[in-house]
Amino acid sequence: MKVNLCKKIAAGLLSAAMLCSAATTVSAVNIDTSSVAATATTSSDVIFETGFEDGEGISEFTGRGGVETIEAVTTDSYSGDYSMLVSGKTATWNGPQILLDDRCEAGVEYTAGAYVKTAWYSTVTLSMEYTDTSGTRHYSNLYSVISQGDWVQIPATKFSFTDDVTNVYLYIEGSDTVDLYVDDFVIAAGTVYEIEQDIPSLKDVYSSYFKIGTAVTTSELAPQATKDLIEKHFNSITLGNELKPDALLDQEASIAAGNENPQISLASARTILNYCRDNNISVRGHVLVWHSQTPDWFFKENYDDDGDWVSEEVMLARMENYIKNVFAAIEEEYPTVDFYAWDVVNEAWLDDGSARTGGAQSENSNYSGWVKVFGDNSFIEYAFEYARKYAPEGCKLYYNDYNEYITGKTDAIVEMALDLKEKGLIDGIGMQSHLDARSGSDAYPSVSAYRKALAAFAATGLDIQITELDATIVTNQPTDENFEGQAQYYSDIMDAIVEYSDYISAVVFWGTTDDRSWRATGYPLLFNEDYTAKPCFYSIVDGIEYETDPTEATTEEETTEATTEEETEEETTETTNAPGILYGDANLDGTITISDAVAILSYVSNSGKYPLSDEALDCSDVNQRGDGLSNMDATAVQKYISNTISVLPES
Repeated sequence: MKVNLCKKIAAGLLSAAMLCSAATTVSAVNIDTSSVAATATTSSDVIFETGFEDGEGISEFTGRGGVETIEAVTTDSYSGDYSMLVSGKTATWNGPQILLDDRCEAGVEYTAGAYVKTAWYSTVTLSMEYTDTSGTRHYSNLYSVISQGDWVQIPATKFSFTDDVTNVYLYIEGSDTVDLYVDDFVIAAGTVYEIEQDIPSLKDVYSSYFKIGTAVTTSELAPQATKDLIEKHFNSITLGNELKPDALLDQEASIAAGNENPQISLASARTILNYCRDNNISVRGHVLVWHSQTPDWFFKENYDDDGDWVSEEVMLARMENYIKNVFAAIEEEYPTVDFYAWDVVNEAWLDDGSARTGGAQSENSNYSGWVKVFGDNSFIEYAFEYARKYAPEGCKLYYNDYNEYITGKTDAIVEMALDLKEKGLIDGIGMQSHLDARSGSDAYPSVSAYRKALAAFAATGLDIQITELDATIVTNQPTDENFEGQAQYYSDIMDAIVEYSDYISAVVFWGTTDDRSWRATGYPLLFNEDYTAKPCFYSIVDGIEYETDPTEATTEEETTEATTEEETEEETTETTNAPGILYGDANLDGTITISDAVAILSYVSNSGKYPLSDEALDCSDVNQRGDGLSNMDATAVQKYISNTISVLPES
C-alpha cells in the first residue's frame, strides 16, 4: 500500500521530548513525558554506592597501576566526614578502578557518577576498560571534568557492555599524577526504553532511492532498544571505530611476523560483525588508510614506537600486506556478510586542496604518517591498487572526506577521483556530511553549496555515498526554534540528495541517538536519547511516497492517481523555446533531467575538461543574464525539474 505523507513539520512535534544528555557534557533538558510515544521503564535501583564513611566501600577499589595508595580519609570530603584519597600515582592513567563483571549485566544500560577533587588544576576522567575475546584490552573515556582545587561532579553517565567481553572496569584517571579525592560514588541501573513502532521506517521510505545506514560502536550496540532501532530503520551499518587501523593492528604479532607483514585481529569488531551476520545487515567498511587512528609504530622500523621512519619501499609492502590481511580475515571469518562498500583512503586532502603535513600523530593529530614516508599523497593510488587486488567480490571502493563542499577540497577530490577512475581503481566518493544546522537561517554549508558539491561529484560518473551524515544545532541550546531550524535544514539537504539519487547508493547517519553522538552537545541526529523521533526525522520522511510492502501490486486506483499526477506535472511545467532550442537540455538528449544540471555545473567548474558544444551552450543558458553560463543556470534547471518554476528560460 502506498503512503503519501504531507511534507510539513507538525507544530505539535516541536514540543516533543528533547532529552539528550550526552556522556561528555553536563547539559540536559527535562523531558515532557506527555508527548513521548516510546515506552520507558524508569529504574532508580542502586547497584553500588558509597560515601566511604568509616572506610566503607574502600575495599571494592584497586589501583590500576599497582602503585597507588587508596584509603578513606577525613582530611576532606564532599559530604559526610570521609572521602577516598588516591595518592602515590606515577602515571596519568593510575587511579582507582572497580570491577563490574559480577555487579552488572551485559546488554543492560547503567549510569555511574561521583564527586572528585584535585589539589590544583587537573582534568579528571571517568573511563571504562574491557577485554575482548582475543585478550586485547580496550579503553574508552566516558566523561571528563576539570577540578581547580574544588569539588566537581561527574554526573550520572551512561555505560554498557556486550556479553562477549570480560574484565570490565570503571576507573577514574587524571591529566597528571596529582593526588585525587573521590566521594559519593554511585552505580545505578539506567532507564530501559522501547522504540516507537508506529512511525515510518527510514529504510522503507527511501527503499527506491538508496540504502539507509547508521554507524554504531560496540558499547552503543549493547541496549536492546538500539538493536530494535537499527532493525526498524537501517539496512546498513558502519562500525564507528572497530575497523579503523588502531583497532585492527596487533603490534606484538606484527613484530613476530616480520618487518613487512603487519598482523591484524578482528576481535574488537566481532560483536558488531556477528550482529550484522545474524541479522542480515550489510556492512560499510571504514577505513583502511588514514592519517588518524593509525599508530605511529606502524610507520617505524621493527614496529617500534621510537624507531626510525621506514622507507617508501618497506611502507608499500606493509600497506599491501595490511590490506590483504584485512580482506582475508573478513572473507574467512564472515563469508556471509555483505561488505558492500569500503573506504580505502580517508581525509587525505586539506580544505585548500593540498596534502597534509607529514609527521607523527603523537606530535600533531593533523599530521600524516603516510605523507611523512611518501612526501606527498602518492600513496593514495597504491592503496586503491592493493584494495582492488584483494577486496571481496562485490565490495566497492571509495575515497571518503569531510568539508567536501569546500571548493579547494572538492576540486582536489574530483581530480584525484577521475585519475583513479581512468585506471579502474575507484568506484565512488564518500561525502561525510558533518553539517551544522545551527539555528536554521545560518546553517553551514548552505544547501546550494552542498548541492554544488553533489553535482561536481556526480559529474565524475562515479557512485556517491553520504557516509557520516549529521547536522548540529547551536551548542547546548535545545530550543524548539533550533530544532525547527534543524528539521528544515535536514529536509532541504535530503531533498538535494534525492535530486541526485541516480548517482547515490547509500546515505549513512553517523550514530543512532543524540546522546551517543560524537557531536552530542549539538543534538545532531534523528532520535532523542529516549529513542523517540525528533522533528528532523519527520521532516525527511514526510512527503516521500513509498510502499510499505514492495511486493504488493499497484491497484488500478493508484495507477490512475499516478497517471493524473504525471499529467498534472506535464501541464504545469513548460518551456518557452526558440526554434531548435530545448532550454535546459544541456546534454542534448531531448529531455530535461538532473543530468543536464550536472553537465552545466561541470562545464562551469572546468570547461576544458567538460566542454559543451555551441548548441548545448545555447540550450544551457536558461538564466539569461548576458554573462554566459554560471551555477545559476544549473540552479534554474533544478528548480524547473522540481516544479519550483514552470518555465525555462527563467525570467
